[in-house]
Amino acid sequence: MNVIVLPTYNERDNLRHAVARIREVADGHRVQLHTLVVDDDSPDGTGELADELAREVDDVSVLHRAAKEGLGKAYFAGFRTALDMGAERIFEMDADLSHDASYLPHFLRLIDRGADLVLGSRYVKGGGVENWSLSRKAISRGGCLYAQAILGLPYRDLTGGYKCFRRRVLEEIDLDAVDARGFGFQIEMTYRAHKLGFKVVELPIVFVDRKVGESKMSREIFLEALVNVWKLRLRGVPTSRPA
Repeated sequence: MNVIVLPTYNERDNLRHAVARIREVADGHRVQLHTLVVDDDSPDGTGELADELAREVDDVSVLHRAAKEGLGKAYFAGFRTALDMGAERIFEMDADLSHDASYLPHFLRLIDRGADLVLGSRYVKGGGVENWSLSRKAISRGGCLYAQAILGLPYRDLTGGYKCFRRRVLEEIDLDAVDARGFGFQIEMTYRAHKLGFKVVELPIVFVDRKVGESKMSREIFLEALVNVWKLRLRGVPTSRPA
């Protein structure tokens, strides 16, 4: 079973399109893709729309959370639910249409070839970003280089949110020990998987900035990520898998 964890907060204008695009790719490639919407009590009615879609569309379900507690916590709740559902491959994906669903079969192909974690990468050959300002590109790329240098990781895109995990990766990472709650958790999850010896590969993707709605990025989230990188470096993480 393949489950896409799709966190939402005020994504009513994007959600129906995102779900429809996932279904289109699943049907076109004859792959099973279940969409798990994780809504953090969106005031714009996203949760209600998600329930409507779950009634209308096969392979859609909804997890309602009581409040907005950060992207990391939303994903962790989704990961645990996906594991309980029996998922063997679990995706992270944005609901704002920034992540092109046409890449989904390519993630699965790399998992089938032996990867444990596939990172959708904007910064390898064939990848890229569209509709970002030069300053935002510089901040994003600089953040990746910063994390690479401090943590000694070989991967070029450490802050992206389009990923696919093999089940055993999420079973063996201690999610309760992950500190970061904003996008810094993206760095931490990859770092923990790498240190546990899992095979991590990068898939070139083109990220297209959202056309509708507002970005959830903030100064506080960015600073949390910068600080958390040093916490990981100084504190360390497990380097062997549980017996």
